[in-house]
Amino acid sequence: MKKYLLSIVLLVCFGLTGPVGLAQTTLVNPILTGFYPDPSIVRVGTDYYLVNSTFSYFPGIPVFHSKDLKNWKQIGNVIDRPGQMDFMGEPMTRGLFAPAISHYKGVYYVTCTDIDHDGNFVVTARNPAGPWSNPVKLPQVRGIDPSIYFDEETDKAYILYNSDAPDRKPLYSGHRTIRMYEFDYRNLKVTGEEKQLVNGGVDLSKKPVWIEAPHILKRNGWYYLYAAEGGTSVNHTEVVFRSKDVWGPYVPYENNPILTQKGLPEDRKDPVTSAGHAQLVEGPDGKWYAIFLAVRPYEGDYYNTGRETFIAPVEWKNDWPIINPDSREIKYAYPVGYKEVKPKGALPQSGNFDYTLTFDKALDPALLFMRTHDNSWYSLSKKQGLTLRLKPETVMEKGNPAFIGKRQQHLNSLAETELVFSPKSEKEKAGLIIFQDEGHFYFLAKSTTQGKEVIQLYKSKPREKDMELLAEVPAGTSGKTGLRIASQGDAYSFYVSTDAKNWTSLKENIDAKFLSTKTAGGFIGCVYGLYATSSGESGSNTASFRYLKYRGDDPMFK
Repeated sequence: MKKYLLSIVLLVCFGLTGPVGLAQTTLVNPILTGFYPDPSIVRVGTDYYLVNSTFSYFPGIPVFHSKDLKNWKQIGNVIDRPGQMDFMGEPMTRGLFAPAISHYKGVYYVTCTDIDHDGNFVVTARNPAGPWSNPVKLPQVRGIDPSIYFDEETDKAYILYNSDAPDRKPLYSGHRTIRMYEFDYRNLKVTGEEKQLVNGGVDLSKKPVWIEAPHILKRNGWYYLYAAEGGTSVNHTEVVFRSKDVWGPYVPYENNPILTQKGLPEDRKDPVTSAGHAQLVEGPDGKWYAIFLAVRPYEGDYYNTGRETFIAPVEWKNDWPIINPDSREIKYAYPVGYKEVKPKGALPQSGNFDYTLTFDKALDPALLFMRTHDNSWYSLSKKQGLTLRLKPETVMEKGNPAFIGKRQQHLNSLAETELVFSPKSEKEKAGLIIFQDEGHFYFLAKSTTQGKEVIQLYKSKPREKDMELLAEVPAGTSGKTGLRIASQGDAYSFYVSTDAKNWTSLKENIDAKFLSTKTAGGFIGCVYGLYATSSGESGSNTASFRYLKYRGDDPMFK
């Protein structure tokens, strides 16, 4: 009996759950799959809040909440009212770059750059779910990627950012600096003189490029300035400097970079690449972690899912932070010694998952419009689902077409909808689109040809701002049309149903590299969209989408 009781005590205290009172879970990378780049995080008590770039999509800058750094629920968007800001006339890959979130004395702050119009700005909120204030412009902050550091010991704030080379005279392409102002957080304006903290990067003699996304944290009497270096592609890195004074001088770590996937074998299994743009945060277990962007290519530097949000442990060595200290390769799973906390009502964001969005109530906050929000052209109902009024605007232009999108979050994914639509002319088209940017998309649409309803597959023609017809079949007579797009890494396949039950292939294994970031350029990822257009003509016709089903099934998560 004593042996039996002892074994129970040992199992409870030192078994699979680890030390007394701790449970074990596993952080699964990416923690936000799909197009969630440029992450920034803040801890407030036991809560974590995370934001990402959205470029010219609307609403802008999603806000996620977590208790465990694993399970994330989107609770709002920072830019959710057209009166705050819109991106009309801007390409999809412009708009909002690199937000940074911080918190001080009960107020949340987000700084960001509207790259073409408003420049750098700050917004505030008492509740991170919103509402957020209208943007306050920061004209003296000339550059990109601003972030605010609050020094609690001195009750002072500072805003640091990427800026031009000294005297605006770069020594080489990509020569940039990190600069800083003191920041009056009560009146939301800079004070004093701008000071340069970093010139070029870790070692100016080696011509480092694109030092950006800077943050400061204080630990053990040291101020740590850490930033991305090398650009956001395969040469992306994270580097760190430190000083005893917030104004510097900042000395680089001799073993920089503290994070990169540069130089690893290209043929490694399920590679993660382009890692950088990190921010450090203390976890629920008292250990430190880094959240950062990285990508999962299906070949070389080809990926369609955009830059995603990853996590890795941080170890402090000789008062320097080292990200992912036990492995050069970023892992897809990190066991941690604390219990996970699953939020109620959250859509899954990591690993393989599937769900169906219905449109009988409010739209999910993760769904995306182009450039602004105008609820006059769509409606929601339990019977019909999401009804879009066909607009003259197309996705090839820089306006606000009748488009509502959901991110492609897996290399192997499927999106499906049921469409009810009776086209009145050959210019009226409605259906399911897989969209990278204005010049790179595939559109699976219902329309009409010579008076007969058809289902068509189009490929965009970037240089001509036009579309090429790839396939066409009769639409059937049931009135219900099923549309399905599946991705398999470097290929997309397109399926149709003329009775919303039985599926047939329209065209399979179409080139997905055409929609990759490498081919299209820019900074965004692919989005599955419900889309309806009258192709330049005015009208009153509508198209209804009963649901949007999504499934992701990537091998690295199995």
